[in-house]
Amino acid sequence: MNPVRRVGTRLSLALAVVVVGALAVVWVALVPTLEHRLVAGRLSELKAAIRPTQRDAAQLGPRLSQDFFDQASREADARVVYFRLLSPTPRPTLSPLFDSAGLSIDDAIERDPLALRAETHPGIQAGRVTRSDEDYAEAALADSSGDVILFSANLHSTLEDVDLVRTRLLWSGLIGLAVALVAGFGAASVFARRIRRLERAADRIAAGDFAEPVEDPGRDELGELAAAFDRMRLRLARLDDARREFIANASHELRTPIFSLGGFLELLRDEDLDEATRAEFLATATEQVERLSKLATDLLDLSRLDAGPMRFEREPLELAGLAADLAEEFGALALRHGRTLEVAVEADGLALGDRERVLQIGRALVDNALLHTPDGTRIRLVVRGAELSVVDDGQGIPAEHQEQVFARFSRLEGSRASGTGLGLAIARELAVRMEGSLELDSRPGRTAFTLRLPVFSRENELAATVR
Repeated sequence: MNPVRRVGTRLSLALAVVVVGALAVVWVALVPTLEHRLVAGRLSELKAAIRPTQRDAAQLGPRLSQDFFDQASREADARVVYFRLLSPTPRPTLSPLFDSAGLSIDDAIERDPLALRAETHPGIQAGRVTRSDEDYAEAALADSSGDVILFSANLHSTLEDVDLVRTRLLWSGLIGLAVALVAGFGAASVFARRIRRLERAADRIAAGDFAEPVEDPGRDELGELAAAFDRMRLRLARLDDARREFIANASHELRTPIFSLGGFLELLRDEDLDEATRAEFLATATEQVERLSKLATDLLDLSRLDAGPMRFEREPLELAGLAADLAEEFGALALRHGRTLEVAVEADGLALGDRERVLQIGRALVDNALLHTPDGTRIRLVVRGAELSVVDDGQGIPAEHQEQVFARFSRLEGSRASGTGLGLAIARELAVRMEGSLELDSRPGRTAFTLRLPVFSRENELAATVR
């Protein structure tokens, strides 16, 4: 993998960008502001000190001396220069008369811009001046005679403090950047190892290996993802087991009638068979063909249900009429098998569902009752509003096996082998798809499969027809 595309590299770079961005914000917000405030503070001090000095100088008048300005310099911690106005026009000319730093130190002081500005502008003139590659904070004030007092403070130490802050901020940022890169890469490496474990687990699951659990010790999002992967593994394992069992059962169900048909066809080739035996063989072969046809139909219905959404009509249904149709359809078969088939309407009402699917469920329930009850059993189709029950007085189903009857290809021990083992599984799935349910209540001497559908009302009359 390209190193730049690794999680560790990307996270480290992201942290580095965050640190650099934070450093840039602090740099822009702090350094210029700090420098501005320090210079402004120094100017405020000079402005506060210059006016009392001018007042005292005016009171002294001709008694002004160098000692006075030296004392003022010490109090203000600044250079103090007293200018005498030599020529007011055409351009003001100033000459330093007293200078706390000595008149010979800086000849450029005679051309100081703030001093010249104070000569032509009333009030205190203050600002930052660069002279001989040095920065100064200065304040100048002219008196009534045109003489000017200048306070000039070298900003070297102040700017050194700013430079110190700038340097330390830069080094702190570089150290923070290095720490962010190392910490980010380390943390990302830990996450990357966990992600790679999940990737390997996903590859195992994709390859069909569901034996090893997916585990992650973390309690963060990756831990939750690992738990979700493990739940997926268990579900896929169950689906894979169901798929294998389905294939095995379907193969068995198909092989039995096919082998039986093959045997009967071999026997029918024998010309010595009498007509009665030949007719018996043909009838049995016909039963096997019907069994194959029913199995194919059930498998097709099952595949449609497993494939996803199916179209279901949602219409008002009179279950009493459907029960009568089922009794008429299975009446002759029930008599042939020695059972009685009755319809009992205990409560009128309308259900909401798909007529053909409800009939399919009813056929599966009646067929199941005919297959798994002894001769002489009474089978009743009981209607209670939006409920249709198929009740028989057979031997009943043990409690531990009642849920098993709805499993695919499931047959209870001792039951007849002619069923496909899919009817009840399909019936329950159809009932659920119609927002209903199919429930079993069984005890010795009574077994009832009850289909419950939504009750039809004006509120759900316009409900959607596709699910």
